Amino acid sequence: MTSKPTSQSYLKRHLEGALAAALEDTPVVCILGPRQCGKTTLALHQDSERAYISLDDQNFYHLATADPQGFIDDLPEYVTIDEVQRVPELTLAIKRSVDANRKPGRFLLTGSANLLQLPRLADSLAGRMECINLHTFSEAEKQAGSGRFLEQWLVGQFDMRLSASAPPEASTLPARIIAGGYPEAFQRKPARARQWQAQYIQSIIERDIHDISQVKDGSDVARFIEYMSHQTAQLLNVTETAKALGHTRATVEKYLVILERLYLLRRLPAWHRNSSKRLVKAPKVHLCDSGLAAALSGINEAMWMQDRSRFGHLVESFIVQQLCIQASWMESKVRLWHYRDKDKVEVDCVLTRGQHTWGVEVKAAASIRTSDGKGLKRLAVQAGSDFQGGIVFYDGTNILPIDKTLNLYAVPISKLWEL
Repeated sequence: MTSKPTSQSYLKRHLEGALAAALEDTPVVCILGPRQCGKTTLALHQDSERAYISLDDQNFYHLATADPQGFIDDLPEYVTIDEVQRVPELTLAIKRSVDANRKPGRFLLTGSANLLQLPRLADSLAGRMECINLHTFSEAEKQAGSGRFLEQWLVGQFDMRLSASAPPEASTLPARIIAGGYPEAFQRKPARARQWQAQYIQSIIERDIHDISQVKDGSDVARFIEYMSHQTAQLLNVTETAKALGHTRATVEKYLVILERLYLLRRLPAWHRNSSKRLVKAPKVHLCDSGLAAALSGINEAMWMQDRSRFGHLVESFIVQQLCIQASWMESKVRLWHYRDKDKVEVDCVLTRGQHTWGVEVKAAASIRTSDGKGLKRLAVQAGSDFQGGIVFYDGTNILPIDKTLNLYAVPISKLWEL
């Protein structure tokens, strides 16, 4: 067996309960998420007695590649296999093993690529595997908070009453954005974190991309990632991106899919009243981790005071990531979109649960203007009776009403991790 990685301090993950429940009734459970987000640490914390195999270990990698079925047959009944996407052939061997012995919790897998988007892997374990999507650390997890803001807001339990004015304090937002959610980054000093982030991208280019796609020139993908870091939180225009980088549309689409599979980028689809039209409008593109986006685009914490406007798109991507993470903890499915109409009126993030609809606007400023609720009011008209309310997140300290009849409020960004 591979020697198990050790961690000096364990930060609790909100998906621990979901993982434990899956292991109690499902033969194969897979923790999916970006490399270095804490998948292995979570798996080992869940069951430290389970046998552990890492396919990053070249000895096990070669054994598994040479004889997938023999490799699986020789393993203990209960085992953790780390970075399973490196040997796709193992999934068919795991299927055969599970079909012969369907005891729950036999295989705990981790993957740094979205197996559900890899045809060779997804089809093999259909009906036998439950996937747990683990994001990078949320701000709530980083400080051991409950992370229940989104849940409380959507069920109407968040207290929107005016609070007493708090004394002004220096904003922690720029430091949080620059640090991002990877533990190896946010547990280091800023300069060292920036070094780690640069090497992280390089390791993805040199190794992980080749596990999931045939790419001839990794440096070409590196240039694409850097370009997309400057486009985060903006409408995706594949034609313009292809023109800027000297690629074909097909190459740009291929690279987008690669980055999505590696959990580095997400496309936020456009919301429309008629659900059949939602996918035909331009999506917004977000780099998932604000720290990586900042590193790639050359933005540092000192720039916050010099020119806060440069942080605008980063703040939006940062908030979208926090909402995505908190949505993943909820039992009822919450979907995220963006809104933009023919008048170029926008809402940064639209959340839906069934037909119920909420809107979120994001402002880097520490104050609110009367015009900041314009997009939310337009969304309310479009959603009609399904509209449940909206929030303008801003870098202030007080909850402020924008339009009580529409349930629109300005809310400090810090509430995302204080609750």
